[in-house]
Amino acid sequence: MARFEEIGTATIPGDGTRLRLLQRNDEFSIKVAGTTGELMNSRLHGSEDALATLACDRIASQPEARVLIGGLGMGFTLAAALSALPQDARVTVAELVPEVEAWNRGPLGSAAGYPLHDARASVHIGDVAELLREGKGSWDAILLDVDNGPEGMTRKENNWLYSPAGISAAQRSLSSDGVLAYWSAGPEHAFTERLRRAGLSVEPVTVRALRPGKGARHVIWLAW
Repeated sequence: MARFEEIGTATIPGDGTRLRLLQRNDEFSIKVAGTTGELMNSRLHGSEDALATLACDRIASQPEARVLIGGLGMGFTLAAALSALPQDARVTVAELVPEVEAWNRGPLGSAAGYPLHDARASVHIGDVAELLREGKGSWDAILLDVDNGPEGMTRKENNWLYSPAGISAAQRSLSSDGVLAYWSAGPEHAFTERLRRAGLSVEPVTVRALRPGKGARHVIWLAW
């Protein structure tokens, strides 16, 4: 069997954590240097797809819908969002690590079908929190998949997104009929209650990592 080979490295701004991009034939993996576990694998993207489709199905009929995605990853959430949205929609992806955009424009892009080639997609290099703090009410859907869930694993600053302050900023950034969607590797009852205390209607949805009925169980919170 072929072995994974490292084809790229990147450092997360601000904390020095190093990411490794690995390839084995048509399979890709992203890991944190010095660990054995994976952050992402190109064969396990069912829940990333669900993050986009569950949210975008709710706003697809809105004219000129605007969607913000926090975290580019391997491009699967972006690809699924573009598939669910009409041609007049626009999707902005906030990606903290510039090399991740370069990977998606290079060999890694083949995994999700090069969604960055779609004219409806654009990338903001920077923390998605910067855009949420603007609070302009201009997004019809905000999809957040920047870490392992409510408890940040790769970057402690990500915890702000799941805090009352972060939730409030996301609410202010939504249009009147907008929807928030949060991805998590597992359930977190306290986060469900935190969303409800913010005055949001909440629907936690269990999805599978590989495809419906297969793979680990992940959670998508829809809030509006």
